[in-house]
Order: sequence, then C-alpha cells, then structure tokens
Amino acid sequence: MQSLLQYRRLGLAVQKQIQRDHEKTNYPSSHLPAVPEDQGQVLQDATNSSNGTDSEDDNPMDLGRIGSVITVRTQNSLRTTLGHALTGIHARERLTHEGKGGKVFVVGWEGESDPSNPRNWSVAYRACITLIVSSIGFVVGAASSADTAILPQAAAEFGVSDVVESMTIGLYLAGYAVGAIFAGPLSETFGRNAVYISTMIIYMIFIMASALAPNIGAQLSFRFLAGAFGATPLTCAGGSISDLWPTLEKTWSFPLYAIPGFGGPVLGPVIASYIINLGSWRWSEWIILIISGVGLGLIVLFQPETYPPLLLVWKAKHLRQKTCDDRFRAEMEIVESTLWSRLKIALTRPLVLALEPIVLFMTLYLTVLYIVLFTFLDGYPYIFQRVYGTSQGLTNVIFTGIFVGIVLASFLVPWVYRITKESFGRNAFVPEVRLWFAMLGAPAIPISLFWMAWTDFDTISIWSSIMASVLLGYGIICIFMTAYMYIIDSYEVYAASALTFVTFTRYMTAGGMTVVGVPFYENLGPHMTLTIMACINVLMTPIPYVFYKYGHKIRQRSKNAVSWT
Repeated sequence: MQSLLQYRRLGLAVQKQIQRDHEKTNYPSSHLPAVPEDQGQVLQDATNSSNGTDSEDDNPMDLGRIGSVITVRTQNSLRTTLGHALTGIHARERLTHEGKGGKVFVVGWEGESDPSNPRNWSVAYRACITLIVSSIGFVVGAASSADTAILPQAAAEFGVSDVVESMTIGLYLAGYAVGAIFAGPLSETFGRNAVYISTMIIYMIFIMASALAPNIGAQLSFRFLAGAFGATPLTCAGGSISDLWPTLEKTWSFPLYAIPGFGGPVLGPVIASYIINLGSWRWSEWIILIISGVGLGLIVLFQPETYPPLLLVWKAKHLRQKTCDDRFRAEMEIVESTLWSRLKIALTRPLVLALEPIVLFMTLYLTVLYIVLFTFLDGYPYIFQRVYGTSQGLTNVIFTGIFVGIVLASFLVPWVYRITKESFGRNAFVPEVRLWFAMLGAPAIPISLFWMAWTDFDTISIWSSIMASVLLGYGIICIFMTAYMYIIDSYEVYAASALTFVTFTRYMTAGGMTVVGVPFYENLGPHMTLTIMACINVLMTPIPYVFYKYGHKIRQRSKNAVSWT
C-alpha cells in the first residue's frame, strides 16, 4: 500500500520538478510548453511542429507562440532541450555494451537534498522503517528457536527421539542458508517491499503447514521451506539499512535493527515456554503465525520502498509518460540485468570473496558464535533443568538472560558513535573504527562460557549461570554488529555477496550442530561441552584486534576491498 502511494507521490514530484526547471531556464514561462497530465500530448504536438531534428546542438531555442501552436526554430528539438534542462538528468550517448539508440537521459536524484531519496527522509521516519524491518527479522528468528520449548512433546507425539525432533530447528536454519542465496538478487530486481511481502506470505503458509503436520516427515519438510522463505528479512535487512542510512549514521542505526532482530532466536523459547499449557505443542507454531501476521501487516501498511535504483526506475517511467520521450532511463534500465544473471553473480561472487581474509575470519567467528547460541537450545535442559530442577517452562524463560545482555550492548553505541564521528571530522574514516564494538565485547564470550561451565553446580546459586548468560549475550551482539558493519564498509558494492557467504555458512553450520547438540551435552556433560566451546572462542578473540591493527593493509592488497584512502 505504501509503495503504491509512494509511486503516485513520485509522479507528482516529477511534475513539479518539470515546472520548476522550466522556470530556471532563460525563456519566459509564457513561452515554455506545458506538460499536462494527459501523457504530455501538448509537448508532443509542440515537438512535432519543430522544423529540426533531435541533433545534439545545444544552441538556444527561439520559442514563439502562434495562436495555440508552439514553433521551434532550431536544430535542437524541444524534448531534447527539456532532457538537458532537467536537474539530475545526465544526457549522454549510449555506450557500446548498452546497445543501440543514440542519446539517453540518465535519471538521477534532483540534487543531494531530493526528498524522494530515502536517505533524505526524516530521522524519525527512517528509524520507524528500520524498526519495522527489525520486527519481521525478530519473528522469523523467533520461529527458528521456538520449537525447542516443545521438543519433548512433539517427539512423543510423532514417536521419534529428541535428536530427530531437533532437526526441525536444524532444517529451519538450513532453509535460511538456502534462501539467503536468492533473497538478495530478488530484492535488487523487484525491490525490497515486493520481496518482503511475498516471501512473508509464503513463509506464513509453511508455518501453518508445520502446525498441521500429520507426521515427522511433513513437519521437517515444512520447517525447511518456512526457513527458506523466512530468510528474506535477515538477508535483505542490511540492504534496507544501507538504502536509508549514510555511513556515519549506520553506527547507531544498525544496532537499532540488530538488537531487536537478534533477540528473535533468543526469545523464541521464551515465547513458547508455557505453550504446552494451551493443550498442544502445535500452539508453538500458531503463536508464531499470529506474530508473523502482525509483522506482515506492518510491512503492508507502513513500509515504503527503499531501494534507490528501483525508485529511479519509477521516476524515469513518470518522466517518459509526462514528456512522451522514451530516452529517459534509470541506470538500472539502460543495461537490463536479468534475474538469472543476478543469480549467477549471487552464486559465484560469494565464493570469490570467501577467500578474502576479512570475510573468511569474520564468517568463522560468527559461525562459532551461532554454534554456541543454537546448541544452547538443546543444552539449557542439561545446564539448568537437570542441575537445578527447574521446570521445562522456566528453563526456557531463562533465555531472557541472553537478551538482557544483548540490550546492554546498546549502551556502547553513543561512545562508539562519538569515536566514529571524530574520524569523519579528521577526514580519516576507515572501516576499522567499526571494530570497537567487537574489541569491547570479544573477551566477554570465553569468560562467560568458562564462568557458566564451572559454576553450573547445584551447590552454587542458579543466578551465577544466569549472569554468565547475560555476559554471553552482550559479547555475541557486539561481534555480530561489528562483523556486518565492517564487511559492508570494507567491500561496499560487493558487500551483499560477502554477506551472502557469511549468512549461508553460519546458518548451514549452526543447523547441523543443532542436531548434534543433544548427544554432545548427553555424552560430555555441560561442564566439558561449555569448556570446549570456551576454548574455541579463546582462539577467536584476537580476530578483531588483529584487523584493527592490520586491516587497512589487508584491504590495500585486496582487489575487492575499499581502501578509503
């Protein structure tokens, strides 16, 4: 709905721009042709009355009005002159690879303060849009983990083991990995909104099918498909934020998305913690479906289109209609890129960028963290329920501790923003400034895991392990925010491909590890399992510090990275 209104508003803005730019020319307004709403017929008639052709001589026109007919005594047509006069329109000849057709008027924004440019919308409006995207990211994330709260009941109904039933979580995450490959190219072809809405509808259908699944095979299949279509909010959110916010403002706007969005997987078990009291484990899926419907409603009613190339396509279409000149084209339209060509790039370029040290090690770090987080879905009954005798519902509520830590990381945002702003003031911004979040949060992860591993005894207060989970949540969100912002600033135009590799790898690996989480905790026990994960994270901790010191040299040697110098 907002996209339709936005399209109409853009048409009115184009009409007003044409009138404004007429006034800026050297010709009296009474001598300039009107551009009426009826597809520019008056302008077309005026052009047809010209005694010249569309040559590119920019000599001034001598316009005179004879009755109601405009005559043009020049070699330059009225429409060509209009194309040169409009602000933000770049007239040039088509390049060889752009095909035939002579001159083209490349449509751009009407200056840096063009109100149609998403980055020029008010801060409050952009913040609301970011939170709407975050809301659907939250709900698809919650769907990934909510089933852990009813795992024993679902396993009993289908007559399978807890390990088999845990595959509902693993396959959902694997679906994320597969869907991430296609979500980006689709959003860059059809726009963010169309992809958000269409995939959310299909995602909700498969969530409903999971709630009605008659057997374990159907449930596993539907959960995988739900994950594949639910990947869009997580994959395209980075693009939406990039559409809305310039580099400096990303310092606080990305946490605005990441903190609520990352809370989804953590609060999923909390949402479904006492669902069994409603009479059936299937209510876990029904409640996720209801929340998803609310998120979809927000997107449909309030979310505008934010993808700038598509907005310029809309603007070019309005210009073609109002001037009857087919040469007005957005950059995206000049060289047509098919969906298949975009998919080929989406499938091949991430493999090339996987060899980049920044992408490789940030992916490795995030993958390790996601293994810790999603194996906790299987591990909390061993860490809390078996040690302290907490109920199944209360055990899942304890996941709130991780979310509290995630929220606490927001207190770092003003300080990191000040450091980033100072670097802009010195005209010395480098992507490594994004690493402050990680450097302040990385040590917290192994500390929290060791803390939880060796205080998880019934002789020690349960609050010790809960406080350790708070510290873990703080550290994980710091690494997550850093990894995304650092990759985006380091690779810019290739960032989408780099993040596709990051998303695919971490979700596919985390999905596999979720399935082995139960035997891991069962055979080794929570003390050794958490100790092993803590030791692995000790090896990961130096990564942000190494990049802070040597990242600029790594980027200088890369063919794909941005040097910012």
